[in-house]
Amino acid sequence: MPSPATRSADARQVLRQVFGYDEFRGGQSEAVDAVVSGRDTVVLLPTGAGKSLCYQVPALVASRRGRGTTLVVSPLIALMQDQVGALRGRGVAAAALNSHQDELEQRAVVGELLRGELELLYVSPERAALPSFKRLLGRVRIALLAVDEAHCLSQWGHDFRPEYLRLDELREVIDVPVVALTATATPRVMDEIVARLRLRDPALVRGDFSRPNLHFAVRHAATDAARLTATIDALEAAGLRGRIGSGRGIVYCSTRKKTETVAKALESAGFAANHYHAGRTALARERAQRGFETGRSRVLVATNAFGMGIDIPDVRVIVHFQTPGSLEAYYQEAGRAGRDGMPSDCLMLFGRSDMMTQRRLQQSGKSSVAIELRQREALAAVERYAHQVECRQRVLCAHFTGSDEQPTCGLCDVCADSDAVAAHLEEDCRAKVEITPLPPSALEVIVGAVDHLRKPVGKSNLARALRGSRARALLRGGLLTLPEHGALHDYDEPSIAAAIEGLLGRGRLARKGRKYPTVWMPNKPVRGERTTATAARERSRSRRPRSTDLARALDNYRKRKGRALKWKTYMVFQRRVILAIDRQRPRTYDDLARIPGLGPVKIERFGDDILALVRQHPARDE
Repeated sequence: MPSPATRSADARQVLRQVFGYDEFRGGQSEAVDAVVSGRDTVVLLPTGAGKSLCYQVPALVASRRGRGTTLVVSPLIALMQDQVGALRGRGVAAAALNSHQDELEQRAVVGELLRGELELLYVSPERAALPSFKRLLGRVRIALLAVDEAHCLSQWGHDFRPEYLRLDELREVIDVPVVALTATATPRVMDEIVARLRLRDPALVRGDFSRPNLHFAVRHAATDAARLTATIDALEAAGLRGRIGSGRGIVYCSTRKKTETVAKALESAGFAANHYHAGRTALARERAQRGFETGRSRVLVATNAFGMGIDIPDVRVIVHFQTPGSLEAYYQEAGRAGRDGMPSDCLMLFGRSDMMTQRRLQQSGKSSVAIELRQREALAAVERYAHQVECRQRVLCAHFTGSDEQPTCGLCDVCADSDAVAAHLEEDCRAKVEITPLPPSALEVIVGAVDHLRKPVGKSNLARALRGSRARALLRGGLLTLPEHGALHDYDEPSIAAAIEGLLGRGRLARKGRKYPTVWMPNKPVRGERTTATAARERSRSRRPRSTDLARALDNYRKRKGRALKWKTYMVFQRRVILAIDRQRPRTYDDLARIPGLGPVKIERFGDDILALVRQHPARDE
């Protein structure tokens, strides 16, 4: 076994020579070092953090040492095809065995495997469990077993696949290190992955689940009309109206029928929209996906059938038109926004009808008592998330890491204006309860409290503070330091809120703002200041790069090449590569070698064309 220093050097050499990167990203280095050293490993990295490299780099290190082929178990044929296509584009000997291939194609792949010509082989969990496939594995050298989307083997996971439960049988045929990878495992699911795959003293790698460029928000909307208005507002704010421009958006719906009606409504509103769901023909799905990737459709309305394995960097907004069935599903889908690191929005539209829709969808198939319990708990977690007045990103990170040490993000709707969120939540969730009229003395307490405020606050937050709540959300408005804090602890919150409403109606208090009304003293000036979060968000948005002639030319070039090679656009090179070329303006092959994410194989294939485009589109100061 090579020394740790040699193993690390080999891994970085593969990273640089094949994938075109000089350094690993957060979590990748730890995972790769563990796998290359021969340890069983569980990798939990968020969507877009580069999980695939955590097994692809060790696979190529093992192949170069003559240790054999890496077997990758993947749940979706489309995902396998994308991975294989991207690897072949980098000169890697990769292949897949799946049911979409005819007998001749399958024989060709098996022949390559038996001759030791494959560095990676992708198969489905169903094929991995076949006795005939196990016998085939007994005839070849296998260096590593990678289980992608490993949460599928857990009954507590959000996408349970019974076929995954038999993957531990492979250990009886191939005694090699195992790496299990997922983006959406809670601590409970992580424990089950270790047990189900019979991992031996595994290294546990957990990445940073925060996405500092994503702005998470929840909007309560009871009707489709309200949801459509909120969706159009979000898409328009991202600059996605019309057929020409940069950036794209995804709108997720829970049902196939809803994707079609929402897509039609968005088209009528002037958006270049299409829809995608598993009920469409394969050709229709392929056209919808390719249209979205090439920018002909800037908005794609889809069920959860779309997205796994998709690597589109400039998705500026993701709207969940209907609430998904779990936080795991939500974070995985929302995490497809802003993969280029630029500011992007993730909006969840929530209504009580969504919970009923999800329960109906869950009841449509057979399930065990354990799965039904998991589904109920998952829906309860989503509902809590939608009703919490706490940093959205912090709540999501805590769900996956089991730790609440994540700092507040400063960008989500709660961090930007917790009063507004609480006010909107109050309007949506107001229950029919018996209201107790407050005496005049209590009304004077309310007026005195408002007079002591530093800025307008929401009616709900004010009522909570007067009852004595110590919620963190009350810190921002200075409500925890009010002299009247807790003075009305003998009254319930709805009664205090009703009393505030009465004072507003009589003119003793005044409303400020339209979208999220707040409470203030009549005729008292409000100091004009932006919140720190709002200012930070505006600064972040202002840093979005403007498209140049060279960037547009490179984007058009990769679209043409993608069509000619029958590749997805990002397989030619990613958006971040275009930005790096535009910024560095390479003149030679050595300059191209310093572009992150390009790599020697793609430089050899596309280098002359790229350099010619750079010469044709000089910078303005040249």
